[in-house]
Amino acid sequence: MEPAPGPQEKYQLITRNLQEVLGEDKLMAILKERELKIYWGTATTGKPHVAYFVPMSKIADFLKAGCEVTILFADLHAYLDNMKAPWELLELRTRYYEHVIKAMLESIGVPLEKLRFVRGTDYQLSKEYTLDVYRLSSVVTQHDAKKAGAEVVKQVEHPLLSGLLYPGLQALDEEYLKVDAQFGGVDQRKIFTFAEKYLPSLGYAKRVHLMNPMVPGLTGSKMSSSEEDSKIDLLDRKEDVKKKLKKAFCEPGNVENNGVLSFIKHVLFPLKSEFVVLREEKWGGNKTYTAYEALEKDFAEQVVHPGDLKNSVEVALNKLLDPIREKFNCPELKKLSNAAYPTPSKGKPAEKGTKNSEPEDVVPSRLDIRVGKVISVEKHPDADSLYVEKIDVGEAEPRTVVSGLVHFVPKEQLQDRLVVLLCNLKPQKMRGVESQGMVLCASSVEEPRQVEPLDPPAGCCAGERVYVEGYEGGEPDEELKPKKKVFEKLQADFRISEDCVAQWKQRNFLTKLGTVSCKSLKGGSIS
Repeated sequence: MEPAPGPQEKYQLITRNLQEVLGEDKLMAILKERELKIYWGTATTGKPHVAYFVPMSKIADFLKAGCEVTILFADLHAYLDNMKAPWELLELRTRYYEHVIKAMLESIGVPLEKLRFVRGTDYQLSKEYTLDVYRLSSVVTQHDAKKAGAEVVKQVEHPLLSGLLYPGLQALDEEYLKVDAQFGGVDQRKIFTFAEKYLPSLGYAKRVHLMNPMVPGLTGSKMSSSEEDSKIDLLDRKEDVKKKLKKAFCEPGNVENNGVLSFIKHVLFPLKSEFVVLREEKWGGNKTYTAYEALEKDFAEQVVHPGDLKNSVEVALNKLLDPIREKFNCPELKKLSNAAYPTPSKGKPAEKGTKNSEPEDVVPSRLDIRVGKVISVEKHPDADSLYVEKIDVGEAEPRTVVSGLVHFVPKEQLQDRLVVLLCNLKPQKMRGVESQGMVLCASSVEEPRQVEPLDPPAGCCAGERVYVEGYEGGEPDEELKPKKKVFEKLQADFRISEDCVAQWKQRNFLTKLGTVSCKSLKGGSIS
């Protein structure tokens, strides 16, 4: 029988592969006295996919370190987040999550009897919890609530009050679940610091916060339930796994944003402490790696070929997925899966607010976005806040565009500059002048409002196509129909990254010369 790990060994197990820990000293102090109590929560929204093995792998680490682990199925949060889970599907999706998460844990050898499973609605509707929500709402500012949820709660043009409640509920969960620490992705950081700031104001202790890095999906961006090509579903057939891995971004020698390598690092290595690259004898035969760093080095030096890496991950991944597929092959769970995630039928409106239900054809390639050069700028004759610009977009004649930039960008800064123009909106009269496009700009989230036109890469020419990474193909609509709200649906996920790069769902806006960016408005919106 192996001796129980000491505090330092437990600390190493708990924190390995994490991106950040808030409260390291407190964590070590607890480990010297007793076992750590920790929880991981998941909102029951879109179907869990293989990236969920990343937190599952860490939960295995926590158990090896002797932690008391609680898994929260945050059903109420799923509804509050812009109704990602409609009320009538909430119970079904929560049941689906319970079955699939338990199946994942079993597939990696985690003993379920050592875990505590809780639903949010088991305690979040109690008198005491509700009173604390009101108490918290009396001290939290709207600014702090909005800022805390910016990376997690779906951002829309007209946000609902429910999204502002979301961070407060997640903070209170730490107290009501009676834990020392909360574990989540680094995208939760603002909610974690929000909890550290506000829980003490209610007389509750500040908790430790453990953060996983955001693991790239197969396309090189974040793996997402709403992007079919970026993720492998837990119930995908073997042939689908092969097909998706074959298309995965895995450039020879490139270790940045490599979803295949990241899956090995954060899931396969921690589970087995080794990884076998399967190769034909003529290419050197199989090679076993006992340290991830050695594998990454060999891949960077092109000793390991992307095709061999993908094939090896495919074999290892299918071993993890086989018991899950088998469990969900029974009629009862097939029925639950179909009921929890119904396929919208033709003519039937999609579920309100859910990403999964958006029509599959609402993709960025439908937008005709081009580089434009501003030839002239004049004040609108009948509106003090509007400019009337003539913009060259590579057509026979320049387009007339009306922009509300007077209070944000001096006229001389627009003259002769390159801009990014949405060209297939329906022409619209603005105070008597017909506008034939929209200049896309970054806007600050916080007051006072700041606006900066997006900048194409230096050297671009008027008329060059701007596209979203991964959506280079596809013809744009000749004209976007206002009633379909294609632009509005896509715009809800437009964002400026921390590197000031324009993105849709964490995929970069690009031209053939590089990324589209803004000067300074990190984390801003795009309109």
